[in-house]
Amino acid sequence: SIVAEQVARLGFGEIILIDHDHIEKKNLNRILNSTLEDAMVCRPKVDMFAEVIKRIRGGDIARPIHNTIFSREAVLAAANADIIFCCVDTYHARMIADRIASAFLIPLLDVGVKIPTHVDPDDGRKITDVTGRIDYVKPGGSTLSDRHVYTPELIYRENLSAKDYEDQVGRGYITGVQEEAPSVITLNMRAASACVSEFIARCFPFREYPTKRFARTMFSLSGAEEDYIDESEIEKALNPRLAVGCEEPLLGIPELGGK
Repeated sequence: SIVAEQVARLGFGEIILIDHDHIEKKNLNRILNSTLEDAMVCRPKVDMFAEVIKRIRGGDIARPIHNTIFSREAVLAAANADIIFCCVDTYHARMIADRIASAFLIPLLDVGVKIPTHVDPDDGRKITDVTGRIDYVKPGGSTLSDRHVYTPELIYRENLSAKDYEDQVGRGYITGVQEEAPSVITLNMRAASACVSEFIARCFPFREYPTKRFARTMFSLSGAEEDYIDESEIEKALNPRLAVGCEEPLLGIPELGGK
């Protein structure tokens, strides 16, 4: 929602919103513009934000797709975009977004945050760090897969243990803590702002260094540090799905094939 808010106010001509989920009370502390009324009626997140964008910009700027990204409808909608902002919380969804970017030659910005914890013998569980990551994937460049943002093993474990308590704890915002409504809006805003700023910096180059030096940006709020990885430092594998477009089965996934 934070990225969508920014691009709406920046004047994007069309904003394709893809999400299968509904607003719940536990979302209200981190989804912009969501209300208690939205949660009470289980309003689709994309419908809520599409209405917000309409109030801000008017017209038919927002195009809500109330479906999972792992659907033919969502994939074909995303394929029409000029840029993909990947703001998801599963490895599976990142894989789909990564394949869309490769198949249709669309630049992709992926953003993620994490709050690792550890157990102190005296004080119990404590926060180790507060971190964020922004990856820019250019068409024909290294993919999220090349960067190990997701791997076959991680996706397998995610699918195998989707309802497992320990797995959910490990994959959540705060590692080691089962929290349905984590207060992470400040961290999300920090990461989302960096994500959209990366897009702007590539549209209007104002940095002192070439943009290839910022293939990945990582920040640590604990250490007050920000690090970068150059595109040339990332080992790139052969990408058989590059520029295949709508070749069937879509994205090389039988479940997305045409009927």
